[in-house]
Amino acid sequence: MFAPASGLKGVVRVPADKSISHRAAIIGSICDGPVAIQNFLAAADTRSTLSAIAACGVEVVNAESDNPVVKGAGLRGLATLMDTIDIGNSGTSIRLLPGILAGQSGSFRLDGDESIRRRPMDRVVNPLREMGVSIEARDGSYAPLTVTGGSVHGITYEMPVASAQVKSALLLAGLYADGPTEVIEPAVCRDHTEVMLDAAGARVEKEGLLTRIYPAERLSLDKVEVMGDFSSAAFWLVAGTIVHGSEITLKGVGINTTRTGLLTILLEMGADITLENERRQGGEAVADLTVRHAKLHGLAVGGGITGRMIDELPLLALAGAFADGETLVTGAAELRVKESDRITGLVDNLASLGVHIEAFEDGFLVRGIHGPLGGNFRSYGDHRMAMLGAVAGLASRDGVQVDGFDCVSVSYPNFLKDLESLGALI
Repeated sequence: MFAPASGLKGVVRVPADKSISHRAAIIGSICDGPVAIQNFLAAADTRSTLSAIAACGVEVVNAESDNPVVKGAGLRGLATLMDTIDIGNSGTSIRLLPGILAGQSGSFRLDGDESIRRRPMDRVVNPLREMGVSIEARDGSYAPLTVTGGSVHGITYEMPVASAQVKSALLLAGLYADGPTEVIEPAVCRDHTEVMLDAAGARVEKEGLLTRIYPAERLSLDKVEVMGDFSSAAFWLVAGTIVHGSEITLKGVGINTTRTGLLTILLEMGADITLENERRQGGEAVADLTVRHAKLHGLAVGGGITGRMIDELPLLALAGAFADGETLVTGAAELRVKESDRITGLVDNLASLGVHIEAFEDGFLVRGIHGPLGGNFRSYGDHRMAMLGAVAGLASRDGVQVDGFDCVSVSYPNFLKDLESLGALI
């Protein structure tokens, strides 16, 4: 049971960035020589990526630590060592790995848990096939996926939906293509893959919403320093805003503008959040964030910004429950194909807690009459839904019981420890 809190105070170092940790391992696996990854997120999903590259013949030293070393096998040095590569619950792994497997020799079969088997893969499978990649999926759209390396052709691809995972898969495959590969986004989405590939020596060009990558001969990275994950920090930004008497400082958080849509929207709603000690780390922007309780007002959020905050939109719904007026989110159909259908799960859960919320096909509407009263909250095995339920409990009248909370280990193993350090009762 997550009890109502009367003020959250303290300093938190959120877990390392999940997206960058995945990419450091995947890109590191095709570099020439070892890549030292500092502050790697030691969680279930990212360990799935390390296990996957190890299953492709890449040596990983200190794989259980937060400072692993990936001994890159070179651009075309991966090998088929296992009948099936198990990626667990990691959607990033199963969508990005086909990009680098497209240029290898042999066939690679990728599979995961039941949740992964329900998530659509056609958005990656179809454009990779346009590039000439041999890739098969169950029923044309679902895991397991089988990728057989071979010739890759450069194409220009307009993504129908803003997705960093799709963009990344195509850019990685473009490293092996016979000419430049161009990906055009319908709206801005995270660019960590481009930043890291550029640092590794790949030729990457940006022109507005178009990203172009050229074939590579080799990649090289000495080290990658992973900063704090904004998606994890987002839970404390909302908790600090809606729980009376709160003041929370978050150290060393990545503030890449392709990720900080929630920060932008919260500030527009009236949140009290300040940035200090802004700096660059491995090409990425980093800062310390301090959030204090504030009164919010509702607003409308459309598709132009949802790609910059897709994982954080459920938190916006909770913030909207405490805002004056209505908070409307549209252009967020991607939420329906995450670890769970986050729109349905979000609306059902918050409504059961007494929040005035209704669902649309691509979003939701929250009427900010009051915050959650309390009750039971289902995680659906989704780590972000579980933590959302916890934050709802902190700001509720009667407390919230979150069923299936253990799934937070996927991205934030120390969430409860950090919560208690801020003075919350569980």
